[in-house]
Amino acid sequence: MADACCGPAPAKSTNPDSETTPDHGPERLWQVRELQYAVIAAVLLGAGWLLGRSGADTAGTAVELVAAVVAAVSFVPGAVRNLRHRRIGVGTLMTIAAIGAVALGQIPEAAMLGILFSIAEGLEHYAVTRTRRGLRALLSLVPPTASVLRGGTEITLAPDELALGDVMVLRPGERAATDGVIRSGRTSLDLSAITGESVPIEAGPGDEVHAGAINGGGAIEVQVTALAADSSLARIVHIVEEAQERKGAGQRLADKVARPLVPAIMILAALVAGVGSLLGDPMLWIERALVVLVAASPCALAIAVPLTVVAAIGASSRHGALVKGGAALEELGRIRVVALDKTGTLTRNTPQVIAVITRHGVSERAALTAAAGLEARSEHPLAQAILTAAGDVTAAVDVTAVPGHGLHGTVDGTPLRLGKPGWIDPGDLTDQVDRLQGQGATVVLLERDTTVIAAIAVRDELRPEAPEAVHRLRGLGIDVAMLTGDNHRTAQALAAEAGIVTVHAELLPEDKAALLPTLAGGRKIAMVGDGVNDAPALATADIGIAMGAMGTDVAIETADVALMGEDLRHLPQVLAHARRARTIMLQNIGLSLAIIGVLIPLAATGVLGLATVVFIHEFAEVLVIGNAIRAAKAAALPGLTSAPTTTGPLHVSVAPSVHVLGDACCPPTPERAVSIPTTTPQRAAGGTPTLLPLTLNPAAGTDQEAEEACECCHPTGDAATRPSDTAGVDLPVWRRSSDAPRPQ
Repeated sequence: MADACCGPAPAKSTNPDSETTPDHGPERLWQVRELQYAVIAAVLLGAGWLLGRSGADTAGTAVELVAAVVAAVSFVPGAVRNLRHRRIGVGTLMTIAAIGAVALGQIPEAAMLGILFSIAEGLEHYAVTRTRRGLRALLSLVPPTASVLRGGTEITLAPDELALGDVMVLRPGERAATDGVIRSGRTSLDLSAITGESVPIEAGPGDEVHAGAINGGGAIEVQVTALAADSSLARIVHIVEEAQERKGAGQRLADKVARPLVPAIMILAALVAGVGSLLGDPMLWIERALVVLVAASPCALAIAVPLTVVAAIGASSRHGALVKGGAALEELGRIRVVALDKTGTLTRNTPQVIAVITRHGVSERAALTAAAGLEARSEHPLAQAILTAAGDVTAAVDVTAVPGHGLHGTVDGTPLRLGKPGWIDPGDLTDQVDRLQGQGATVVLLERDTTVIAAIAVRDELRPEAPEAVHRLRGLGIDVAMLTGDNHRTAQALAAEAGIVTVHAELLPEDKAALLPTLAGGRKIAMVGDGVNDAPALATADIGIAMGAMGTDVAIETADVALMGEDLRHLPQVLAHARRARTIMLQNIGLSLAIIGVLIPLAATGVLGLATVVFIHEFAEVLVIGNAIRAAKAAALPGLTSAPTTTGPLHVSVAPSVHVLGDACCPPTPERAVSIPTTTPQRAAGGTPTLLPLTLNPAAGTDQEAEEACECCHPTGDAATRPSDTAGVDLPVWRRSSDAPRPQ
């Protein structure tokens, strides 16, 4: 049970067969230990009741007492262990109530309390395990074997045996065991299970192949660039597992309420017993005090938000969206304005040269060659279009870039400038430039000795799904704006085609960031871009969303949300899902607080007895758990797909996250120091992504030291220095690329 204030700190086992790992927990409901105890206790309680009805009162009472003990096995040992270290929680309250009920002779009620509490605890355990196992189903996409060429001979290896530089042979219909680059052959790759997009992509020599991709065409040879445990699939799983632990405002609110609530409940129960005893029958008021303990226990409140976050983030990952934490999920559910970058977001990001207009006897070929010489070392999409059109060229010398405008350099001893109209005066090409821009093209001018000799028009076609995506965003009540560094004519033409009214053009990267607070107008705003050129805007927005982030470290690092595929319809899908998840969180918090608020006065005044309060209290927790699991369901839009939700055997050794769903006040503390992979991507020699080891705090070397690392409930702890998400663990921090303040 996620104790509301410093409940049991479960030990984190490194044994892959441990039930604490998300893929090795109970697979069936009847395998849950707490539920097994509850069933045994329920059978014993029924047997005791039958013995009592038959006249064997002593035997019946003894069997009922055994039932109460069995039911309490799932929570009393942990509560006693925590008390030894001066930590109290929901288990403590339930233990006191159960012991008190037995002392007052209410043995059946004590057994019923333990049974229902164990049932709720077991259902919570099962729900968390099931949602996390659904995420790990992504790893079942890795095939059991891979065909590899070594020494001119094709051999079969397990994925874990693959080495960097190996050449995998992928035949039609086979899945890639890890990430690599195509060395020979052409094919179409099905990435639907990873990106959520059902349309295969064409791939040839030099193109990347991600783990889990299905080869839908001819046989290809793929050179391995990442170990199976460090592949893109493994990174996704690790990123999401870590993200599920990060708290948002809703969870922090639940924590703030739950932390003082448990000691306050104990004080209230003591007052009820003490003051009531002075005014009436002491035994009656002590009994009512025990009922208050149960009525006010914040079990449902402790699990209300964390389980919803786990379920919602896991569901998003199966639909091609990585949401990095509860805070990002909650902010995403509040978004009312979306700012879209043009290039690579609204457009295909594959621009092509559509026209070359020349002057003063310069041929189109010569103009393209000169422009390509200046652009030879640029990675801008427009530069790539010119380089592709020109073919092999000689790079210019003394090239200097002028950010937001263009560049200048020397080609064959001749000084040249290449840049946007406005920085270079188009002169007598003004009419042609206006015409091309009106057709949605981006125009760059080539100038030689202060004379314009050519205008090159490049157009990046609008994504075919962009109008539908914009329409769906508006259907969610979200305003849409387009931000671009391109000229106004081109921007307006593309925006009109996509159905966007608000357009801001000719913006530098810092201009986009500065404009966001104005666009937001006090509302929550999201910026959608490629995660590189739009880094300032992604960092400034309430939520930064990176498009096409599969395998792109910088996009995942910068943004709060990473859309793995290129289909823009993922955007309204993840926004709608986050809004629904946030609604579920608020419902759970409201129900949890309402139950506590209603039961306390009814229990204190004797209107409800112990058995009734226990039933209502635990039934409410079951409702909260069931409601939270609804966040695990997300429907794919037409044309999109979702990853498989059924689990299969895992053929790659990927360490699970050390985290399980912790308590609401004190985070879980490690039992001993271990090292596991983290989600922080680094580059090894040759550019291979690896996962660095994450070391648990070696200072917490003993059980006592580990449990006392929870400062919020330990009298000598320094809460000001405690990490917000875990105690004694140095977690990777997914931070924005800028510390720019949020718009107010």
